[in-house]
Amino acid sequence: MGATKIIVMIPTYNERENVQKMCNELTRLNLPMDILFVDDSSPDGTGGILDELAKTTPRMIVHHRPGKLGIGSAHKDGIEWVYFQGYTHLVTMDCDFTHPPENIPDLLKFTDDYDIVVGSRHMREDSLSGWNLWRKCMTRMGHLLTTVLLKMPYDATGAFRLYRLDRISQKVFRDVESNGYSFFIESLAILNLNGFRITEIPIALPPRTAGHSKLRFSDMVQWLTFMLGMAWNIRFNRKKYLVSPQRDRQ
Repeated sequence: MGATKIIVMIPTYNERENVQKMCNELTRLNLPMDILFVDDSSPDGTGGILDELAKTTPRMIVHHRPGKLGIGSAHKDGIEWVYFQGYTHLVTMDCDFTHPPENIPDLLKFTDDYDIVVGSRHMREDSLSGWNLWRKCMTRMGHLLTTVLLKMPYDATGAFRLYRLDRISQKVFRDVESNGYSFFIESLAILNLNGFRITEIPIALPPRTAGHSKLRFSDMVQWLTFMLGMAWNIRFNRKKYLVSPQRDRQ
């Protein structure tokens, strides 16, 4: 096996108030990792701020996309590039500090024994203590639906994850159809169905520090519709989600 090569990927849209602090905190971890921001042409100027930060921040890369194409689409584009560059470990997270950067070393601790490490909001009673009732209900409902409909006990609606790309076929991510928030459910479900080793670590989520949440009620409706369709396929067309048993990159 080649040398370990780690990157953190953060999609952004209108995060100008958070990117400077996020960049500083990731750098302060002093880990041997690169940082990739994927910006969807944020109208608030996030992309320009990122370009300026990249000039003075070692190991930071910025990708600009032509517009707001969906959070799942941003992840798929970023993951495609990360595979092409030969990274072995990929951490994905949001830019609003609901995914604390200081938890990244905890994710990395489990990568010898697991292929995917998920930051879970459901392992501790106080994980969502700072959130308002609406966000708590949305998060709990999403977890209940993935558990009941997809028989998947993990926190499948969150983006804070670590992937061992050197063990996961790139085909897994190319087979994901979702371009929105359902990307997180679909990708983890496919990984689970194909027998990749998944574990979780508990995380506590503070309220976002700045900006505005992009999660809407319509996203929850879309999740439900998507999960009903995926549950049907798992039962009657399971092979749709199966990839080659070979775990090498394709």
